[in-house]
Amino acid sequence: MNEQSKAYLALIIGAVMIAFSPVLIRMAGAPGIVASFYRLAIGTVVLSPVFFYQYSKNKAVLNTRGVLFALLAGLSFALDMAFWTTGIMETNATIPTLAGNLAPLWVGIMAMVLFKERNKKGFWLGLLLALAGVSMLVIQDLYYPKGMFKGLMFGLLGGIFYAVYIILTQPGRKLLSTISFLYLSTLSAAVFLGLFLILMGHSFTGYSTQAWVLFFIMGVLIQAGAWFLINYAQGYLPASLVSPTLLAQPVLAGIFAYLMLGERLTFWQIVGGVIVVSGIYTVHFSSGRK
Repeated sequence: MNEQSKAYLALIIGAVMIAFSPVLIRMAGAPGIVASFYRLAIGTVVLSPVFFYQYSKNKAVLNTRGVLFALLAGLSFALDMAFWTTGIMETNATIPTLAGNLAPLWVGIMAMVLFKERNKKGFWLGLLLALAGVSMLVIQDLYYPKGMFKGLMFGLLGGIFYAVYIILTQPGRKLLSTISFLYLSTLSAAVFLGLFLILMGHSFTGYSTQAWVLFFIMGVLIQAGAWFLINYAQGYLPASLVSPTLLAQPVLAGIFAYLMLGERLTFWQIVGGVIVVSGIYTVHFSSGRK
């Protein structure tokens, strides 16, 4: 098996692993922000030996601007996780995850405003498709109110902050190594989530044994393991292949939620979801800038 084949296998495994995340958050039964904190905190602990080994081996001096970008990216990721997981606990595992995956659209708009990049026609077509799909989800909730609108809004807010994270990652990765940026941004996100947790009056303790086991699984297998596999794949595969593959997450999350939690979507929610994913794919395949 050559390196590209290994990388694609790693990418597929990583994508499947992160698709379990919203389901595990629901199963933990703790507030979404608590589950997010422990996922990031445990992930930081797992990544620490790798970071400090590389740091001591290379005797590298961390670039100050790079560290600042990593810390700000961590804040953005913390806000993304807080909104996304709260949406999951308010509604179900699928709708907030689907809304959160609209991040590529916000990245394209932010790049146009901040960096004066011009998007191709395919981007705007994808944006219209995605918004049409989201509109179907909103209209569905207005006629059959089940709290989905709140979860959708939390997911959208999470996606916007994840887009900010992506924007900050671009200059940050030019100044720091992959492991340095990943570790510092994860550490920063864990610290900010801890602060949010305190400000919101949630407890760090008092959760079930099942919740603690799931916190550990999310920290080790998803935050450290899955994202390590994805970052490894990114070193060998083009973004045009990586990004669409990762967009399988909301689809897989919906399947896992049905199998493991018994969550069912209505016909119009499924149709709206398919349109949203189609729009996101269209954006990715037109990701080249004018």
